[in-house]
Amino acid sequence: MLTRTILETDLPLPLYHRGKVRDTYDLGDKLLMVATDRISAYDSVLPTGIPYKGQVLTAFSAYWFRLTAPIMPNHLIASHPRDFPIAWREWTRDQQEQMWGRAMLVRKAKRIDIECVARGYIAGSAWAEYERTDEIAGVKMPHGLHESQQLTQPIFTPATKSESGHDENITFEEMANRIGTDLATQMHDATMRVYAAMVEHARQQGVIIADTKLEFGLLDGQLILIDELGTPDSSRYWEVAKYRIEGPQVSLDKQYVRDWLRNHGWNREPPAPALPPEVVQKTSEKYLDAYKRVTRRDLLAELPPLGV
Repeated sequence: MLTRTILETDLPLPLYHRGKVRDTYDLGDKLLMVATDRISAYDSVLPTGIPYKGQVLTAFSAYWFRLTAPIMPNHLIASHPRDFPIAWREWTRDQQEQMWGRAMLVRKAKRIDIECVARGYIAGSAWAEYERTDEIAGVKMPHGLHESQQLTQPIFTPATKSESGHDENITFEEMANRIGTDLATQMHDATMRVYAAMVEHARQQGVIIADTKLEFGLLDGQLILIDELGTPDSSRYWEVAKYRIEGPQVSLDKQYVRDWLRNHGWNREPPAPALPPEVVQKTSEKYLDAYKRVTRRDLLAELPPLGV
């Protein structure tokens, strides 16, 4: 079983992009996206990796991409190395370990630099904005809502996407001004359809998806889902059995790390502090647990032996 924490990959392929979490390699009209064990919070990459995080992000994304493909096309081609058009069997063992269980072969789309967030519950930055203004992403909300309360109807809250610095919440009107009303409407509608399907599926497994972030790209003029989907990095996962209507929830996602950072006085400006071993272990357990609860699969048991 592979347990080595991977913070950066160095594969014998042309590097296309290195993001906060993923290292992406150029395969011509396709990309090889490799999820490392890096973790980011408040738009900064922490110096501490989370074991198995890359495998969870890859397996979870592939699971959701396949489940929601009838609703919205996406960029996923394959998630098993045997289906990758690269000579990975000729690589060193170290190089194979860097991508094993972490890589997705995807179509190369033109990314749209808007994050599309669907929210069914009021939490996180939405709750902070509501406390200040009684609004979320410029939309006036009913007075007297509580933190973590389920909304009458899910809402759409877009944000700008930034590789450095802080992402910024924007209104739908601002989004439409940036990319055009037709495309903005397509992204809004697709986001809400995909979120609804994910919520229904997870609820049947005893899990609440409080909110989730989607990203889109254009491929031959067609709008498709790209990047990741439904991971504990991009979604808030709560247990139905532990949900209460007011206050913060017990999470199975990155919120656990955000809470630790906030409680230990980090001012959210780089450099981010290192995480202690017990927080690293607990975070890894939460990510694996979220995957197991939603998919009914044991990720560590289903990872294939190296080289198979």
